[in-house]
Amino acid sequence: MAERKPRKDAERNRAAVLAAADELFARCARPEDVTMADVAAAAGVGKGTLFRAYGDRTGLIRALYAARLEPVARAVEEGPPPLGPATDPRLRVPALLDALLCFKLDHRRLALALEGDGGDSPYRAEHYAYWHGLLKSALDRVPGFDGGDFAAHALLAAVRADLVEHLADGGEAPREELRAQLARYVARVLGSPAPAGGRGGAAR
Repeated sequence: MAERKPRKDAERNRAAVLAAADELFARCARPEDVTMADVAAAAGVGKGTLFRAYGDRTGLIRALYAARLEPVARAVEEGPPPLGPATDPRLRVPALLDALLCFKLDHRRLALALEGDGGDSPYRAEHYAYWHGLLKSALDRVPGFDGGDFAAHALLAAVRADLVEHLADGGEAPREELRAQLARYVARVLGSPAPAGGRGGAAR
């Protein structure tokens, strides 16, 4: 029983840290304003605990992103259509992008923090490689479609966090209109009709 207490404490600390970071990013004006000290104070843990668990701010952001994305990732990896792997690729591509757009709209500051956190190249980041690989794999299965690698990069550019933030903050298009515009764009890339209602249909 003595060995279980640290594990339970670590689980509680992790939940508290992720919840605190989530709230801070949701409320902040700029994601760069959220510091490790802010998160530690909000979670009620020491900064040392935070650094031991996540290494640095980038590690914490990645952990929070992965935790919040987990339901989407599970649907993508093992769920039913339109996100699951058995989906017709002509339906899966717009569904994947719709799900990613909705996620970034729901977690705008977190997505900005993740994509703007430095590194040698955003295109080598783990989260980017994950989505690029999914899209390329689906595009390569579309009959008669050529250039899946480039198209996957181009499609991901349409849902960059800074673009989503710009469009959402500028009031240029409400959520449903953004989804409809993205669906129409993806349909043009694929050379197929836009889905009914103009949306990818992956998320609401």
